[in-house]
Amino acid sequence: MASFLKRTSFSTLGAHQQVAEGLPLQSKRQIHLEPGVREKALLAKDPALERFKSYRKSASHIRRVGDYLTIAVVAGCCYEIYVRAVTREEARKALTSK
Repeated sequence: MASFLKRTSFSTLGAHQQVAEGLPLQSKRQIHLEPGVREKALLAKDPALERFKSYRKSASHIRRVGDYLTIAVVAGCCYEIYVRAVTREEARKALTSK
Protein backbone atom coordinates (compact mmCIF):
# COMPACT_ATOMS: atom_id res chain seq x y z
CA MET A 1 0.00 0.00 0.00
CA ALA A 2 2.80 2.38 0.91
CA SER A 3 4.66 1.66 -2.31
CA PHE A 4 1.47 2.25 -4.29
CA LEU A 5 0.96 5.63 -2.62
CA LYS A 6 4.60 6.55 -3.09
CA ARG A 7 4.47 5.61 -6.76
CA THR A 8 1.28 7.52 -7.46
CA SER A 9 2.30 10.59 -5.48
CA PHE A 10 5.69 10.88 -7.18
CA SER A 11 4.29 10.22 -10.62
CA THR A 12 1.58 12.88 -10.23
CA LEU A 13 4.07 15.29 -8.70
CA GLY A 14 6.44 14.78 -11.63
CA ALA A 15 3.60 15.18 -14.12
CA HIS A 16 2.54 18.47 -12.53
CA GLN A 17 6.09 19.79 -12.67
CA GLN A 18 6.46 18.96 -16.34
CA VAL A 19 3.10 20.45 -17.27
CA ALA A 20 3.80 23.52 -15.15
CA GLU A 21 7.04 24.16 -17.01
CA GLY A 22 5.29 23.80 -20.33
CA LEU A 23 7.11 20.62 -21.31
CA PRO A 24 5.06 17.81 -22.81
CA LEU A 25 4.89 14.63 -20.79
CA GLN A 26 7.64 12.30 -22.08
CA SER A 27 8.74 8.85 -21.12
CA LYS A 28 12.10 8.34 -19.43
CA ARG A 29 13.55 6.93 -22.65
CA GLN A 30 14.67 9.36 -25.29
CA ILE A 31 13.35 9.35 -28.84
CA HIS A 32 14.73 6.43 -30.83
CA LEU A 33 16.76 7.46 -33.86
CA GLU A 34 17.59 5.12 -36.69
CA PRO A 35 21.32 4.43 -37.10
CA GLY A 36 23.04 6.36 -39.83
CA VAL A 37 24.92 5.05 -42.83
CA ARG A 38 28.21 4.80 -40.92
CA GLU A 39 26.63 2.90 -38.01
CA LYS A 40 24.92 0.50 -40.39
CA ALA A 41 28.23 -0.13 -42.17
CA LEU A 42 29.97 -0.83 -38.86
CA LEU A 43 27.22 -3.25 -37.80
CA ALA A 44 27.18 -5.13 -41.10
CA LYS A 45 28.80 -8.57 -41.30
CA ASP A 46 32.35 -8.54 -42.58
CA PRO A 47 33.43 -11.76 -44.32
CA ALA A 48 37.11 -11.07 -43.56
CA LEU A 49 36.39 -11.29 -39.83
CA GLU A 50 34.31 -14.46 -40.05
CA ARG A 51 37.21 -16.77 -39.11
CA PHE A 52 37.75 -14.83 -35.86
CA LYS A 53 34.14 -15.25 -34.79
CA SER A 54 33.75 -17.09 -31.50
CA TYR A 55 30.99 -19.60 -31.81
CA ARG A 56 28.38 -19.71 -29.12
CA LYS A 57 28.72 -23.38 -28.21
CA SER A 58 32.48 -23.32 -27.88
CA ALA A 59 32.45 -20.06 -25.93
CA SER A 60 29.82 -21.36 -23.50
CA HIS A 61 31.75 -24.62 -23.14
CA ILE A 62 34.95 -22.76 -22.27
CA ARG A 63 33.04 -20.59 -19.83
CA ARG A 64 31.55 -23.68 -18.15
CA VAL A 65 34.99 -25.31 -17.84
CA GLY A 66 36.30 -22.11 -16.28
CA ASP A 67 33.43 -22.10 -13.79
CA TYR A 68 34.19 -25.69 -12.78
CA LEU A 69 37.89 -24.93 -12.40
CA THR A 70 37.08 -21.93 -10.21
CA ILE A 71 34.86 -24.08 -7.98
CA ALA A 72 37.60 -26.71 -7.73
CA VAL A 73 40.24 -24.15 -6.74
CA VAL A 74 38.00 -22.58 -4.10
CA ALA A 75 37.16 -26.02 -2.70
CA GLY A 76 40.86 -26.91 -2.58
CA CYS A 77 41.69 -23.70 -0.73
CA CYS A 78 38.90 -24.33 1.78
CA TYR A 79 40.19 -27.86 2.32
CA GLU A 80 43.75 -26.63 2.88
CA ILE A 81 42.54 -24.09 5.44
CA TYR A 82 40.55 -26.81 7.21
CA VAL A 83 43.52 -29.22 7.28
CA ARG A 84 45.86 -26.57 8.67
CA ALA A 85 43.35 -25.62 11.36
CA VAL A 86 42.85 -29.25 12.38
CA THR A 87 46.58 -30.02 12.52
CA ARG A 88 47.23 -26.84 14.51
CA GLU A 89 44.48 -27.81 16.97
CA GLU A 90 45.90 -31.34 17.29
CA ALA A 91 49.38 -29.95 17.92
CA ARG A 92 48.00 -27.58 20.56
CA LYS A 93 46.18 -30.45 22.31
CA ALA A 94 49.34 -32.59 22.18
CA LEU A 95 51.37 -29.82 23.85
CA THR A 96 48.80 -29.20 26.59
CA SER A 97 48.42 -32.92 27.40
CA LYS A 98 52.17 -33.41 28.03
